[in-house]
Amino acid sequence: MAIFDDEPRKPASAHVVGQDISLMSADELVQRIALLKAEIERLEEERAKRGATKSAAEVFFRR
Repeated sequence: MAIFDDEPRKPASAHVVGQDISLMSADELVQRIALLKAEIERLEEERAKRGATKSAAEVFFRR
């Protein structure tokens, strides 16, 4: 039992870069690859949003 039960807990990470994957099954590896591809897509979308915001700000301040 923890001393402070009401403290928020960090969710377990689905993947840690560099972790040992030698004991994973082929299916687990396929699932992990899909998870990482989805995360890459999410990151690229966020980067694109920020790029669009920066471009809009540059256009606005050039006037």
